[in-house]
Amino acid sequence: MIQRNEPFDGDRYRIGMENIDLLARHGLFDAHVPRYTSYPTAPVFSHNVGADFQVAALGALDPDVPVSLYVHIPFCERLCWFCACRTQGTRTLGPVEHYLNSVKKELRNIASLVPAGLRMGRLHWGGGTPTILPPVLIHELAQAIKEAVPPADDFEFSVEIDPTMVDDAKIAALAAEGMNRASIGIQDFSPQVQAAIGRDQPYELTEQCVAALRAAGITSLNTDLVYGLPHQSEDDIADTVQKVLDLAPDRVALFGYAHVPHMAKRQKLIDEASLPGNIARYHLSLRAADMFRAAGYETIGTDHFAKPQDSLARAANNATLRRNFQGYTTDTCPTLIGVGASSISRFEGGYVQNASATGAYLERIEAGSLAGYRGHALTQDDTLRARVIEMLMCDFAVDERTLIDEFGDSATSLRSIHDAVLVEFAGLVTPHGHALRIVPEGRSLARIIAHHYDAYADTGAIYSKAS
Repeated sequence: MIQRNEPFDGDRYRIGMENIDLLARHGLFDAHVPRYTSYPTAPVFSHNVGADFQVAALGALDPDVPVSLYVHIPFCERLCWFCACRTQGTRTLGPVEHYLNSVKKELRNIASLVPAGLRMGRLHWGGGTPTILPPVLIHELAQAIKEAVPPADDFEFSVEIDPTMVDDAKIAALAAEGMNRASIGIQDFSPQVQAAIGRDQPYELTEQCVAALRAAGITSLNTDLVYGLPHQSEDDIADTVQKVLDLAPDRVALFGYAHVPHMAKRQKLIDEASLPGNIARYHLSLRAADMFRAAGYETIGTDHFAKPQDSLARAANNATLRRNFQGYTTDTCPTLIGVGASSISRFEGGYVQNASATGAYLERIEAGSLAGYRGHALTQDDTLRARVIEMLMCDFAVDERTLIDEFGDSATSLRSIHDAVLVEFAGLVTPHGHALRIVPEGRSLARIIAHHYDAYADTGAIYSKAS
């Protein structure tokens, strides 16, 4: 069995300039590659796959196998400048209520297509700001979802929480509907950094939110941090990490800021001259990671941390860690049904994305159809490469014997890529299980190495920095 979390020597982890030069030669500070939360990635999707594929895939589901649902709430009262998510601002509940009416129609359409007896193993509300919903709408949406696909016995329900847009009544409503996991967006607690990204969120407010969630019985708490933000210094991130440690979350996601103003127009409000340089940005990630490990958190994949007793850490240690659109996960449901504007569904046969613009989504639902408008039908080669990329992102290793057990002799078709990677990344990638393994010093190159297995690497899409 692959050991995903072998001990990481502290001195080796504080990589010296010599190793930074080595990583630089392999493109860590120049390459722009996908985050590989799916394969193929969304830029590969085409309009050849859409609502018809969606209908057929929903009808072909096995009722004995639970599914996951993701529901997208695209509304925010404030639009943070750093965010590249599909969101829109609103100061009133009118657009939100209109949108939820269409979401409920979409759920009824889904219920009419899936086989009787289908159950929901996982539910995640993302956005946007799901906690923009008042308690009455929280209950209405949750009940509509459960009517469409009832919860399984071991149902898990997670929600993205904005501490500035939540109160005890909203938390009580979410808990009453079964929320047992919460994810709090923090990014950075520095007032200067917050001002530079249009996000005012005092530590005291976040602390109150965490206390309220714990008091409501939430058993798993995740916090999201971002490095590489404007004006962010090592002192800033160290102070933020210490405050986060005081909050004692069960999991932490530490993401690199993706500056993509060509995609997210609001990012043009950020002064590019205030962004940390490549080496400074890298050291920000190292400083934060070092502090989490010193506090007893285990490193999970490329950008997550978890307490040893958390299910994410257990999954990392028993080789069941997975990767999906929310990042690293313990979700083993083979199907993800995306609900709402821009949501992506993952079926055994491929991906389907709902219309991204809220208006286009509403039009499709109001016309009585599903909202799928582009996607990708998976080939056997796609499925094999997706598995290899997930192994690299989760395990930092590829074992051909495991692939042959899962895919038969077709798994050997990637041997030439294994060999090329071993040559190109010699010293950072070593032979392992008739394939390869990334050594600890090279794990920051995981996305770049995974890119070598991407058959659609030349789409012309512009991705975020590998670092």
